[in-house]
Amino acid sequence: MSNNKIKLGIIGAGANTKSKHIPEFQKIKDVEITAVANRSIESSQKVAKEFNIPKAYKNWQELMESPDIDAICIGTWPYMHEILVTEALNAGKHVLTEARMSMDATQARNMLDASYLKPELVTQIVPAPFIDTVEKTVLDLIDNDYLGDILSADLSGIPGFQANNATSSLIDNSAPFMWRHDRDLSGYNIMLMGAWYECIMRLLGPAANVTAITRVYNKQRLTGNNTKKITTIPDHVEILSEMSSGALTHIRISEITGFAPEEELWIFGSKGTLLCTGFNNYTSGKLFGGQKGDKALKEIPIPDDKKGYWRVEQEFINAINGTEKVSHTTFEDGLKYMEFTEAVTRSSQNRQTIALPL
Repeated sequence: MSNNKIKLGIIGAGANTKSKHIPEFQKIKDVEITAVANRSIESSQKVAKEFNIPKAYKNWQELMESPDIDAICIGTWPYMHEILVTEALNAGKHVLTEARMSMDATQARNMLDASYLKPELVTQIVPAPFIDTVEKTVLDLIDNDYLGDILSADLSGIPGFQANNATSSLIDNSAPFMWRHDRDLSGYNIMLMGAWYECIMRLLGPAANVTAITRVYNKQRLTGNNTKKITTIPDHVEILSEMSSGALTHIRISEITGFAPEEELWIFGSKGTLLCTGFNNYTSGKLFGGQKGDKALKEIPIPDDKKGYWRVEQEFINAINGTEKVSHTTFEDGLKYMEFTEAVTRSSQNRQTIALPL
């Protein structure tokens, strides 16, 4: 084994970590996943055996203290992200953390500050992949004045993970209670709202303010032991924002709008309109456009060399090796989407428009 391989430790090997991060890291020749720590030694050993990882730790503290680990991949729920990121940086380890960045804006700011104290270490957040296929082409069209002045944007529909079943978003009190419905684990995060704002921010820049109304329609869900539990995290949100660029945006994310289509992102300009669709499968996004004189929207082909794809693990390792800078997603961007996320709740609770940044 080469001595210059990056030794990687995994903390929190949940579904996304096992389906995405571990397999993708193991494809990179100059990376070795050397250790894993899950919620128990038994679950750590199970993951270690499944993926042929040499060391299973009984807790994250033991893994973090290992001098043989160069970088940490955090796959836990948001409630652990702040402490794990700051401890990893204090231990001199590069860190990739799962999205959402944190529970709230204060935690996100603390994480960003901790990263500034260790500028020699790489910090990255797992990015939202929804617009990967169309992002570069949309940005090119904006740069080439296809839209003219961007006036408005609209995102609405049911989350992509439900779009394959039109009735699945009708209220169902027997629906499972997941970590996303637990404020103690998820904080201010609401459905996929923060991930979608992250994507919109890449195209239109950050919001200057937020006015939001939220609802918790499906208040009871079933836990694993078949008991009902109350959730206070909204399952329907309507947001109006003025962007710093001057555009107005409307975002609606909902788990209760039965038969609604999957998300569509419309961008309206003074010279043209763009429609982005196909987000349910992150590799098959489609782009449609129309300008003055056109009778209807027509599909805009996306060249293969303009299509983005899932590559966060490779980008993280390249950044450590000094061959690439982190673009998707930086801690600075993470703070912006956590401020937006918190502003949505503040606005809904206080019936006020909340200015950004907080």
